[in-house]
Amino acid sequence: MSFNIGLSGLAAANKALDVTGNNIANVATTGFKASRTEFADQYAASIKATAGSTTVGSGVKTEAVSQLFNQGNISTTDQSLDLAINGDGFFTMSDNGTKVYTRAGAFSSDKSGYIVDSSGANLQGYSVDANGTLQTGVLSNLKIDTANLSPKSTSTMSETLNLNSSASTPTVTPFDATNVSSYNFTYNTEIFDSQGNSHQLNQYFVKNDTSNSWDMYTTIDGRNPTDPTSATPLVNPVAFTTSGALDLTNTTTPVSPADAGLSVTNGVFSLAGWVPATQNSAGTWSSNGSTASAAISIDLTGMTQYNSTSAVTAKDQNGYATGELSSLSVDSSGSLFATFTNGQSKTIGQVAIANFANVQGLTPIGGTKWKESYSSGVPVVGTPETGTLGSIQSNALEDSNVDLTSELVNLIKEQSNYQANAKTISTQSTIMQTLIQSV
Repeated sequence: MSFNIGLSGLAAANKALDVTGNNIANVATTGFKASRTEFADQYAASIKATAGSTTVGSGVKTEAVSQLFNQGNISTTDQSLDLAINGDGFFTMSDNGTKVYTRAGAFSSDKSGYIVDSSGANLQGYSVDANGTLQTGVLSNLKIDTANLSPKSTSTMSETLNLNSSASTPTVTPFDATNVSSYNFTYNTEIFDSQGNSHQLNQYFVKNDTSNSWDMYTTIDGRNPTDPTSATPLVNPVAFTTSGALDLTNTTTPVSPADAGLSVTNGVFSLAGWVPATQNSAGTWSSNGSTASAAISIDLTGMTQYNSTSAVTAKDQNGYATGELSSLSVDSSGSLFATFTNGQSKTIGQVAIANFANVQGLTPIGGTKWKESYSSGVPVVGTPETGTLGSIQSNALEDSNVDLTSELVNLIKEQSNYQANAKTISTQSTIMQTLIQSV
């Protein structure tokens, strides 16, 4: 019996050494989770159950090798597709159609633009439709769309500015865009047509003799917006109240054919009929072959007339030129943002993560991956930072959670344990030899 006890001790110590050695070997493996060996004592079955009996155990057995899913340290990197989960959860991967789960987030894109790990498994999440709306609830392989961002023609503008109430009427009349003495203030805004061509919308302001009244002249590329063959600008009277705010009632559009393309309602101007134009080598202006939005809404409700320098404090417009993909970023909720050379950005997908009722029940399959099992329960899949799921940290990787110091101490203990069990067998052998020799 003592031989069997010693042998079981040797087997247990050997298993512990294997587990500790595996932990030490993977101390630098991204996303690796350390294991520990759990033992239980053994007793021989007996048909006699006497109270207070002095039954001797029959050794030890390995009850389980459990993985420890505590958080590893997060180290920063310079790769935008290096992702770490801070908190609970696993990245959901598709390995040739088989769902597997990992904490190792060293991802890259393959030749088709799909986000994959080093073994070629696809990172899964939620894709976007043609309108850029996330399709949550349906997992798919995440892909980086490297196509150019199509241009968008300008349809809305907003401008906040002040006109100096103490300004004097210009000394030169009539208005002439080429003569700075014929107007008080001017600024321009870049706008775009349907092909992404850039144009300059210029606005000039001329103080009138009438108190609190200005004329606003509008050109695009120095031409009449609705008739590129003409340099005559569109004109609107702009009125202010005694407090300096825009007078919505008296800011109107003159009734004349030349100004029919620029109407105003409650301080919002609508420029309709703009013909995007270009100048040929002969100096003739004509359509450039693109189109414009049916109308450009120009919100000037933030315009004021105070005794302060005329200046624009804010402006915005929603058009842009064609853009090429320049960078990719991932936020804490797992949303993937593509940034383009035209300054625009858009969401192209969202990383999904999964969690399990019993992570100890997951089946390790190597490559720092696990599979669902009966013991783990079914995965609960969702977006990061929802429920009990952790957050995503980009440009970062989760280190192995192996505590090297503790493992080296365990190694010493297990070596001593092995030696002690070997001594048990050696002692039993000596006793047996003594008995045999005495017969």
